[in-house]
Amino acid sequence: MKRSNTVGMDMGDKKNQICILDHDGNVCSTDSVANTAKAIRKKFGAMQPSVVAIEAGTHSPWVSRLLEELGHRVLIGNPRKLRFIWDSDNKYDPRDAEMLARIARFDPRLLYPIHHRGEEAQSDLAVIKARYALIKSRSALIAHCRGSVKSVGGRISKCSAATFHHRLYAEMPDALRAALSPMIELLADLTARIREFDRQIETLSKDKYPETLRIRQIRGVGPVTALAFVLTIEESSRFKKSRSVGPYLGLVPKRDQSGQTDKQLGITKAGNEYLRTLLVNCAQYMLGHFGEECDLKRFGEKLAARGGKNARKKAIVAMARKIAVLMHHLWKTGEDYKPLRNATKAA
Repeated sequence: MKRSNTVGMDMGDKKNQICILDHDGNVCSTDSVANTAKAIRKKFGAMQPSVVAIEAGTHSPWVSRLLEELGHRVLIGNPRKLRFIWDSDNKYDPRDAEMLARIARFDPRLLYPIHHRGEEAQSDLAVIKARYALIKSRSALIAHCRGSVKSVGGRISKCSAATFHHRLYAEMPDALRAALSPMIELLADLTARIREFDRQIETLSKDKYPETLRIRQIRGVGPVTALAFVLTIEESSRFKKSRSVGPYLGLVPKRDQSGQTDKQLGITKAGNEYLRTLLVNCAQYMLGHFGEECDLKRFGEKLAARGGKNARKKAIVAMARKIAVLMHHLWKTGEDYKPLRNATKAA
């Protein structure tokens, strides 16, 4: 039986470098192909089914789906784990493509292959990311306005971001009215569009992803966090144990152990950064004054009470990890959330 070739493809924004190895590990050919669907389909459509290794990046989701559609087996390498490729004194695209091919041929596990979400989930997640981009833009404009007013001796009183444009109109100095009046219109428009995204996210949650409603039983987990969690994980069966979600989202400590030395390090920060931020925000809310009395809050208060400079920060990260585990457990099992389940058992 003829063994398939192994292809390494170093992806660029406009052009991809390709290296093809035969079943003996010899370089059959090297080539480049434009980073367009038409060019990739023409190049790989004429090729026998092969193992194709690429690195995760901006274009890797649609490219991997296209290659799988053409009958190839695609391995998507984790760039965080491929330091020996990008941290080299002799780094250039043809060599990177060959290295990807040789690693995939020797042992695909060395690529630490990742799994891209489906096209539909990616499109729905884009709604959340677009909302986040608008929120960051609004925050930057608010900071600019407050700073401008302070520079002339004034001050805008505290208020929510959604109502800041009203407060700015009422309290800004006359000397800055010509400069800041356009900001009022921009802030009002951004707030209206963010609210529209909120309604769209609520509709998506109810109509397409009803499992988010079960997750939102946890007070402090809102529609954005619940939907982002479901769309990022995509399938509850992806993890056999809910505890595996913590390492997947980078909420566990790094490890640097050698002999009798085992250092205490920060978290790995692997996985989806935005979802990790949302989970940390949920933990901060639960540990604050408005958080309901529950096992999670008692767990965080116990850690924070140990004292020390960073005790509260560590407690919030630990709570974020437990929230992620609990969210996956509720999603996978379909159980109802019981805030004081552990306390009730102990009693």
